[in-house]
Amino acid sequence: MEYNLADLFESVVDVVPDREALVYVDHPGTGAEHRLTYADLDAAANRVAHHLLDAGMRPGEHLGLHLYNGIEYLQTVLGCLKARIVPVNVNYRYVEEELAYLYRDADLVALVFDAEFADRVATAAPRAERLRHLLRVGTPPPDAAGPPAEDFAEAVAAASPGRDFAPRSADDQFIIYTGGTTGMPKGVMWRQEDLFFAGLGGGAPTGDPVRRPQELAERVAAGGDGITFFPTPPLMHGTSTLTAFIGFNFGQRIVIHRKFVAEEVLRTVEKEKVTSVSLVGDAMLRPLIDALNGPMKGTDCSSLFSVSSSGAIMSETVRAQFQALVPNAVLLNNFGSSESGFNGTATPDSGPDNGFRIHVNSCTRVVDPVTHEPVAAGDVGRVAQCGNVPLGYYNDPGKTAETFFLKDGVRWVLLGDMATVDEEGVVTVLGRGSQCINTGGEKVYPEEVEQALKSHPDVYDALVTGVPDARWGNHVAAVVQLRTGAARPSLDDIRSHCRTRLAGYKVPRQLVITEAVRRSPSGKADYRWAKQIAAAANR
Repeated sequence: MEYNLADLFESVVDVVPDREALVYVDHPGTGAEHRLTYADLDAAANRVAHHLLDAGMRPGEHLGLHLYNGIEYLQTVLGCLKARIVPVNVNYRYVEEELAYLYRDADLVALVFDAEFADRVATAAPRAERLRHLLRVGTPPPDAAGPPAEDFAEAVAAASPGRDFAPRSADDQFIIYTGGTTGMPKGVMWRQEDLFFAGLGGGAPTGDPVRRPQELAERVAAGGDGITFFPTPPLMHGTSTLTAFIGFNFGQRIVIHRKFVAEEVLRTVEKEKVTSVSLVGDAMLRPLIDALNGPMKGTDCSSLFSVSSSGAIMSETVRAQFQALVPNAVLLNNFGSSESGFNGTATPDSGPDNGFRIHVNSCTRVVDPVTHEPVAAGDVGRVAQCGNVPLGYYNDPGKTAETFFLKDGVRWVLLGDMATVDEEGVVTVLGRGSQCINTGGEKVYPEEVEQALKSHPDVYDALVTGVPDARWGNHVAAVVQLRTGAARPSLDDIRSHCRTRLAGYKVPRQLVITEAVRRSPSGKADYRWAKQIAAAANR
C-alpha cells in the first residue's frame, strides 16, 4: 500500500463501513437530505470509476468537474482516483471564453457538469478538441440548448459497484486549477503522496504525522467518531475539497450544502451538531453574524468548536463579533495556497495593529525572490515552501520555472505572498506581491488597509487597490460596502479612522462606495473589479 488517496480512503472504509460519511442538504429548508455511510460512498465512487473505464477513459487522462456542491462532486473525485483518472476542478462562474480555455488547457477528455450549466457547456465544449465524454447531472431547463450528454444517475447506476481496480501509485496526480488574481487559470499538478502530506492532514499540523499508509486506518479504528466537518465554500475551490478529504482520511463525517446560505448553514450546524466549519474570510463570516443577530437568533451552536478560514482572512473586528455570539468556538485564520497546501495558522495577536502573523510549519521560509536565500529578520521577502510541493503548472513550463526551484537538492515553491519574519520565526504576511501598491515609492499591501477599513463601524466589506496618480504614481483607493442602514461616511471620516491604525501613506486617498463588494463564491477578493471601479470613479 502506498500514499495513494484512493487506497487510503478504501482502508478507512474497511474499518468503519457503517459509519456515516457524508450528509448532503440539496435544497436547504426543505428537508431534502441525503446520507451515505462510508460503504455507500465507496460503492458510489466505484460505479463512477467503472463507468469511466467502460467509456474508454484511461489512467492519466483528465476529467473536469463543472458542478455545484453535491454528492456527485465527491463521488466523482473519488471515482477518478480509484480509476487513476485525474480530477480537474472547473470554476462554475466562468463564462464561455474562460471555460473553453480551461477545457483545452487541462486537456479534458471527459466532463461532468450540472444541468444548469448546459448552455455554457454547449458553447465551450466543441472548442476543446480532446473532450469526448460528457455526463450531465440533473435535468436541464426546457429551453436549455445543452450538448449531447449521458445522464449521470443512469450511467453510474448501470456500472459495477465492485472494487476490482488495477494497482495504484503514490505518483498518481491530482490537479487543482487556481484562478489567482491575474491572468488565466493555472493547473497545479500534485503527486498524491505530496498532497496528502502537504494539504490533507498527513503531515499532521496539529498532531503526529502519519508514518505508514496503514497507520491511517489504524487511527480511525481506534477512535475519531463524533467529529463533523462542514466545508461551506464551493467544492470547486481546492480548499473545500481538501477539507472534505481531510475528514474522510480520519473517518469523520462531512456535511455539505449545494450553496452557501447563512441561515441554512446555521440550521445545519444546530441539527447535525457540526463541530468544525470552514469558510473564506469575512465575506462568509459576516452573513453568519447577521443571521445570528437576526432571524437565527438563539440557534444552538454549542457543538461548534472551530471555525477556520483559508483564502481570505477573518478580520479582527468580525472575529470578535462572532466570538461574542459563539464563545465556545475557536476562530482560526489558516494560511496556505493551491501551490503549497497548509503553511500555518495565525497567531492570537494577528490584526490591523500587528499584521497577519502566522506560526508556520517547519517547511516554510521567507526568502529573497532572486537568490532564494532566507531573508534577515525584518526584511521583506516572499513566502516559500519546501518538501512535499507540486510538480509544477500543467501545460505551462514558463510559469513553472518562475515559481518552482531546486536548492541544495530540495524542491521549493515560491508563493506570491510578500512577508517578513521575526527573530522567533513568526512570519508576518504583507499581501500578494501582484496587488502591492507603489505610492510615492512606498509599498502598501491591500490586506493591511482592508483590515483597518473593516474596523470602521459603518463598513461592511472593503477592497483596496491602486489607481494611477500623476503625483504619486498610484494612490490608495478604497472600494467600500456599507452596513445596512449606516450613514454614508465621507473620505475624511474614513481617513481619520484609518490614521489611528496605519501610517499616513497607507491611508486611502479615494473612497468609492458600492452597493456590494464583488467576491468569488468562495469569498475571495475580485481585485480586477475593484481596480476598474476605482479607476472609473477617478476619471
